[in-house]
Amino acid sequence: MATNDNAPAHDLGSLRIHEGQRKGGKVGKVLAIFFGVLIILASAAAGVYGLLASKPVVEVAVATKAVGPGGREALLNATGYVTPRRRATIAAKITGRVTGVFFDEGTHVRQGQLLSTLDDADSKRALQSAQAERDSAKAAIADYEVQLKNARIVLYRTGELQKAGVQPQEQLDNARTSVESLQAKINLAKAQATAAEARIGEAQQAVDNCTIRAPFDGIVVSKDAQVGEMVSPNSAGGGFTRTGIATIVDMNSNEIEVDVNEAYITRVKPGQQVTSILDAYPEWEIPSRVRTIIPSADRQKATVKVRISFLKLDPRILPDMGIKVTFLADERSKKDVAATPAILIPQNAIRDDAGKKVVYLIKENKAERRAVTVGGNRGTDTEVVAGIGVGDTVVINGPPTLQDGDSVQIKK
Repeated sequence: MATNDNAPAHDLGSLRIHEGQRKGGKVGKVLAIFFGVLIILASAAAGVYGLLASKPVVEVAVATKAVGPGGREALLNATGYVTPRRRATIAAKITGRVTGVFFDEGTHVRQGQLLSTLDDADSKRALQSAQAERDSAKAAIADYEVQLKNARIVLYRTGELQKAGVQPQEQLDNARTSVESLQAKINLAKAQATAAEARIGEAQQAVDNCTIRAPFDGIVVSKDAQVGEMVSPNSAGGGFTRTGIATIVDMNSNEIEVDVNEAYITRVKPGQQVTSILDAYPEWEIPSRVRTIIPSADRQKATVKVRISFLKLDPRILPDMGIKVTFLADERSKKDVAATPAILIPQNAIRDDAGKKVVYLIKENKAERRAVTVGGNRGTDTEVVAGIGVGDTVVINGPPTLQDGDSVQIKK
């Protein structure tokens, strides 16, 4: 292989690193390390600042005086729901296809008002068949009665001729048999007509079952079926068959249902006055009264159900609304009320610190530890005898590490 003698020779000396270049590389490395350390320190400082600047989020409540309207002591607080005594899901007595729906949600209905209709073609045919059987039996009765009338005339003549010796006894017997036979046929036809009347009543009931009417005055709160759907009194057909047409509520039967801890049920009695506040209208105090205490306890929840009646109903009171109630004591004088100024706060505001009961107040967005003396429980609240005042803001839900003087953020 021929070589090119004119090609430049490789100068290995050009690859040598001079001393100045070595010093410049070391300076670059030092600068890189220095700036890296600065970045790490800045990140750490930002993290520490973020931790120091973050404030714990707390939920608060206001301490209230355990006295209701009119200077009455609040014996117990409870929560529950508005429930109507008369609520019905209207269903059909038979299985059928819906052909008409004559209501909508919010419709006011009267007792007996037509709500819906089902396909009644088969029922009407059965009714017509029963009516035809009745008409046929009545026509047969009319024919047999005409024949019977003639047979009795023949029987009379035959009897007279037999007495005169003109007709033999056999003719008289045949005439009597004819009369009795026609009478039996008339009785049979009448029985068939009665049976047909019974079938007519049954068929008419089947036709009537194809119309669904309101059982009482109320408001439709749920529309459960549409035209063309199948409905049935039971769940036959799975999810393709409706078991209800509509749900109607008698708004005049609205009342309150609450669960009271069985340990405090002695504080509740029938006829006791109650102050009720709907969650939807927190500024509206509704006068109420205990209607009844259900004589049975729930062993799992250890509660007793209490039903409370509104003294005056209002269109704003709707079924299934959340409501808070306060059971009031009997009327007392202002002197007695002032002598026992009990204060109520939620039970979860009380903390146990080395055997002492403490709460954390919020003063200028800072937590302030305060020792308290507690009394008895009143439903979900606790009575505080000393340590705080009415209107103080207490922490009911916050971090367990909350300390005196910590800056906090109140959850809205």
